[in-house]
Amino acid sequence: MELTVDAHHHLWDPGARAYPWMDGPRFDPIRRPMTERDLRAHLGAEARGILVQTVADPAETSDFLRIAAGSPSVAAVVGWADLTEPEPALPDDPLLVGLRHQAEDEPDPDWLLRPDVQRSLAALGARGLVYDLLVRAPQRHAALACARALPEVSFVLDHAGKPGIAAGEWDSWAPWLTAMAACPNVTCKLSGLITEAPWDSWDTAQLRPYAEHVLDAFGPERVMFGSDWPVCELAGGYGAVRRVTAELLAGCSAAERTAVLGDCARRVYGLPAV
Repeated sequence: MELTVDAHHHLWDPGARAYPWMDGPRFDPIRRPMTERDLRAHLGAEARGILVQTVADPAETSDFLRIAAGSPSVAAVVGWADLTEPEPALPDDPLLVGLRHQAEDEPDPDWLLRPDVQRSLAALGARGLVYDLLVRAPQRHAALACARALPEVSFVLDHAGKPGIAAGEWDSWAPWLTAMAACPNVTCKLSGLITEAPWDSWDTAQLRPYAEHVLDAFGPERVMFGSDWPVCELAGGYGAVRRVTAELLAGCSAAERTAVLGDCARRVYGLPAV
């Protein structure tokens, strides 16, 4: 698989910062420092990645920008800022290409539609920054309404909206994804599927209908690969994601695979050629 951009990965150090979403014994396998050196070993010399926020903390964004500035493996950062503030503080750094917030964890499923959040998202778009949508089923309606309300903002749907693959979710997810794809300002990450499936028993056949629907709805030119490392270590690891992605893209043309494995991310996030 000729990967050139991994559009979704993380770094963290549980000894230096709290990660509330990582609580509980099921996350024990990944509750340890995950470093830029570790990432580099997975990406190899030819590919680069987009480092994506993990906590609602501007200090993490600053740390990520510092890492990206000195890393041959990190091309850009999707950070965090408080979108409920009248004027969210954003670093003036060309390596910052977008923002993300864990809307999936907000008690209010319509958090994305709050007037203050909508105002900040519009300002984000005016600056040419991208917004990554991290939602599950309860927030999907708001995500769609948000994308429709702000056509001037470039949205990237993380993990295909987290379909409940382990539970066999389809009828509530697939039409929604089609509706999201009808918004020309939305692209989609082919990422995170193995951790939405049973961690210890998933296979390519189980993931294929979901991946094919993403590719059919958005078209390969609006789909980007993301490993979701190190979260993917819970269900097989970086190598398993690369392998299954190659299998899922086997029916695509060479140009379509190139789009998913690098060109879409470069275009949407404004990355230089890598």
